Amino acid sequence: MSAGIDTRLAAEAMFARYAYPPNELGYCGPGDGRDLLDFADRAGGSTGSPAPSLDMTERARAFDGAWPYLEHLATIAGSEDVMDQRVVEAYWVGNGLLEMVRPDAFAGVVTRAFAGQHGADLASLTTRPGPVPHHSFHVFAVYPWVSVLRRTGSPKALEVLDKCRIRWGRVDFIEDQRLQVQYRPLTWDGAALRLGSPRPESVRCSAGGRTLTGGIKAGDWVALHWDWVCDRLSPDQLASLAKFTAHQLAITNRPERQAS
Repeated sequence: MSAGIDTRLAAEAMFARYAYPPNELGYCGPGDGRDLLDFADRAGGSTGSPAPSLDMTERARAFDGAWPYLEHLATIAGSEDVMDQRVVEAYWVGNGLLEMVRPDAFAGVVTRAFAGQHGADLASLTTRPGPVPHHSFHVFAVYPWVSVLRRTGSPKALEVLDKCRIRWGRVDFIEDQRLQVQYRPLTWDGAALRLGSPRPESVRCSAGGRTLTGGIKAGDWVALHWDWVCDRLSPDQLASLAKFTAHQLAITNRPERQAS
């Protein structure tokens, strides 16, 4: 397998891993996600079979919430392929591509794609430093859950925000098809969202013998989306995910937003 094909397969598998949990729940994208789980499992080598045939570009295009960001990141990367590994990683986890974002260009992308979204915080597009095309922006600024939380204080809204963002945790132990991690949950004090003290959470690492990412062991840092482990994080990825999550929370918690 050539390096180019191998790199693209890695990007496709990464998209499948992070997109599967909400797709399984019926929140994002069409179908129930079984094709994404199967692709990620085989691409990871746990079954010993080659990755199944799946046009991941077309699959990603059906994710209305992710596609505009992937397209914009591909433009920034100078790539004609949204399944460029730098692009997929930048959106879900974060990397140097996000440092190259032009606020005016990103604002145009968001306004065209999501201007009709009820409860969206599009005013954040004018903040400096501005938001970037990271999954946390979509969770906290485009989805209406922050507005619902500010208006009602709903524990459900806080739970959705916490589960929908890509969060990180350190593995305590693995048991059957689940593992326990220590992660920092979102907290809400009536005005601002912050990360709280670490607490244990049980999450899925496989289903029916299929896994999104294999070879995880105690002590690893992992990425979590809804109730699944999506990936093992390198030190650089862990730092990027924490950095861009903090960046978005600072925008969400800006004084004028807290006063609204």
